[in-house]
Formats: sequence, C-alpha cells, structure tokens
Amino acid sequence: MMGNIVRTISERATLIASASTWIEGLAIEQLNKTAQLPDMVSVTGMPDLHPGRGYPVGAAFFSRERIYPALVGNDIGCGMGLWQTSLKVSKFTPEKAEKRLNGVTSPLSTSWQPYIAERQLALNLSPGHFDVSLGTIGGGNHFAEFQQLDEIYGEADVAALGMNPKQLQLLVHSGSRGLGQQILMEQIRRYNHDGLVALDDGFADYLQQHNEAVRWAALNRELIALRFLEAVRGKAERVLDVTHNLVSPAQFRGVSGWIHRKGATPSDQGVVVIPGSRGDYTYLVKPTNSDAGLFSLAHGAGRKWKRGDCQSRLSHKYSQSDLQRTALGSRVICKDKTLLYDEAPQAYKKCESVVSDLENAGLIIRLARLKPVLTFKTDKGHQVSGGKLS
Repeated sequence: MMGNIVRTISERATLIASASTWIEGLAIEQLNKTAQLPDMVSVTGMPDLHPGRGYPVGAAFFSRERIYPALVGNDIGCGMGLWQTSLKVSKFTPEKAEKRLNGVTSPLSTSWQPYIAERQLALNLSPGHFDVSLGTIGGGNHFAEFQQLDEIYGEADVAALGMNPKQLQLLVHSGSRGLGQQILMEQIRRYNHDGLVALDDGFADYLQQHNEAVRWAALNRELIALRFLEAVRGKAERVLDVTHNLVSPAQFRGVSGWIHRKGATPSDQGVVVIPGSRGDYTYLVKPTNSDAGLFSLAHGAGRKWKRGDCQSRLSHKYSQSDLQRTALGSRVICKDKTLLYDEAPQAYKKCESVVSDLENAGLIIRLARLKPVLTFKTDKGHQVSGGKLS
C-alpha cells in the first residue's frame, strides 16, 4: 500500500496522498516550483496539501545550506497545544461555557502581567509591543476547542500520556500573531524572496528572531489555554505542544541542512494531534519516525475551498445559526459572519482520509480519536493582531 501513497511527482518532489485524496493542481505546481529553488534537496507534500501565497501549505522542504523565510511564512511558530482539563465531560454544558467565555478575545488584563513576566524570563523572551496580543487566538483557521476522547486505539500510549476519557481536553491552535508577520515583512523588504546562506548578514539575525517567535507562539498558546480554563473554572495539565510552522537544522539521509515546515507537523518530537475542521474529529497519533515524509506529518485536514468563496457556496443552504451547530452535535462560537462561513466544515477535507493516507504510508500509528464539544473562533466581528486585522 505504501507505494501507492508515497508518490514521486518530480526528481525532488514527493506527494504523500492516495489517488482518492483530492489535491488541487495549483498546490502541486507550487510544490514542484519550490523544489527548484537553489540548494533545495527534497520537498514533500502531505495529504492536507493546498495552495498558499506562492508556496504550498501542508508541506516540508529540505535545503542544504540555504534557509527560506518565505517558506515558513508569516505565522512563525504556529502550532497545536493539547491540555487535559479537570472538567468532567458528563458535567460540561456548552451553553453555560459560552456565557463564561464572553470577552476572551480581549487583551489580557494587567493582573496577568506578573505571570507573563515570569514566563518570558523562563523562555528568554524580551517584552515587546506585540505582547498586547498574547493570550489571543487570532483569525483564519486558529481556534480553541474543548474535546472529549471518543475512541481509544492505543490504550497503553494514551494512558502513558495521562489522558482520561472522563475529562475534557482542550486543543489550542494559534501562533505568533503580528510578531511573525513583522519578521517576514522585514525579510522580504531586505532580501525579497531570496534565501539566506550562513555568510549572509541576515542569516543569524533571522534565525534569532524566528526562534524568539517560536517561543512567543508557544507562550501564546499557553496563555490562551489558561485564560479559557480560568473562564470556565477549570485547571489543566499540558499533554503536548508541537509547532508546525518553522525551520530547523536537520540531517536527512546523510546530508546536513534545514527542514522548513509550512503547515507540517514534526514527526520527530513524539505524539502529535491532527485536527479536522470544527465539525470533524481530531486524531491523536504516534509517528513511526520514517523519513519518507521528511520527518513530518499533516497538520490538519487541509482546505478544499478558498477563503472568500465559502459564503457564496454555503449561504443559500446554511444560515449562521446552522453553522453554529455541527453534525457531531458540538457547538461553535464565532460572531464573525465571514469567518463562520470561511471555516465551515464543508470547506475542508475529511480528517479521516488524511489520517488514513499517513497510516497507509507507514508514517503513523493511531492512538485515539477526539470529538469536538465546543469550538471557539471569536466572540467579536474582527480579530486584531498587532494593530492589524488578521
């Protein structure tokens, strides 16, 4: 089966997807184009591959000596954090939780400052003007979602993670907000889309800023989780936190270089989650550490439709209130009409097909399936990031 899933697209480009998995032609064109960049050794598209702004999303790229900030993109450090909460599934009421979550998209109050300062010191982060966005989700496909363990396939592994099916889980997907955007825009202003080699003045400077943004994004997810838990009067223990937009030094088949991941979850950092849309399941999986996917996995279900097209496709059939309930019985909080349609489950692939492709390619072992209970996008009409709409 693996030979039918791991497909050679060109000399340096591979696609991990079955023939039945829909991949837009433009995404494959972008993958091939990226494979031709100077110093690029190998690129791999995941089953959630879809077109991005010049470069595909849902892919990993391995270069020998050159790094490409544009491949990482503007949301440096974006990733997934999973927490097991103290809240009992049997006692959780989404309607009550929604009322308590009112206002959680606002900047954190000054009462959080001592904790933020403590964590910034521990993470070697300097205070900055983007810190006003700490603890906020942002727009696009970012979210916070209360989930319940729906099916367990690997009991020993799930138990080792300390996960209990009687307790709610909290999944947070967010990144570096306006900070990452500023870093990328400065790179493009100075170097266009050209890569950087170690002798370039900007090489070490970008990596230093990139690494800070990765740590900032992890702190942001932590603060989102904490403020959500405070609002619903719960506590939690972190299960995992994995970044899927970053560049890292790596060895690939005897060659030293750099792995760029844009919407690709690392498979060399232990157990990870692969979420579906807000009306779909999330899967907890254990990577097999195969290098067939450039030590990477899909980071989610992947888009089928472009943002901006969704409202015209769906509004004649679904009202806003229809989209605030899902086929799985979960509830969605999203007061932004455009975002509500753009992030509708119909705009995404089924997560089961993405996970099946990874499984059949020999890249993962399924551990559990999680079902959404309450998905939070925004309680406002717009999201503000560093003074800009995101």
